[in-house]
Amino acid sequence: MKQRINAYEKGKGALQALYGLGIYLSKSPVEKPLLNLIYYRVSQINGCAYCLDMHSKDLRAAGETEQRLYVLDAWREAPFYTDRERAALAWAEAVTKITGGNVPDGVYEEAHAQFSDEELIDLTLAITTINSYNRINIAFGVKAGGYKVGQHEVRTDQVAEAQ
Repeated sequence: MKQRINAYEKGKGALQALYGLGIYLSKSPVEKPLLNLIYYRVSQINGCAYCLDMHSKDLRAAGETEQRLYVLDAWREAPFYTDRERAALAWAEAVTKITGGNVPDGVYEEAHAQFSDEELIDLTLAITTINSYNRINIAFGVKAGGYKVGQHEVRTDQVAEAQ
């Protein structure tokens, strides 16, 4: 697909809100490797090539195994995800694919058993944030392949400015 608009250049003001969410999430009690795994899974669901490229590189650089990345689409059948990861993945899928107007009670109960109220709110915010990035990248044809590890990392000076 041809890039339609460089939203990150032309929409800097509009995207500041999303950047602020990233700064907030960088301080979340939800562990960063789990957030990155969720970003990757949601990007799989949405088919966002740019985000898949980015998060796969960041995950591998942080020590994630190839096996877990390759099998993530079938996490329910795979034995190498923790109960906390499974709850987060189920929650991410349900929030991303909201059908019938709600997230099933069983998925909520499983997630709430693994995450505090604050963590579950942050996890939900992370899911909605990556869904927004996926949609922007897909809508405007952001090209995949050129991402460098850490390129979009939230820096400590950004966190300090946001406080």
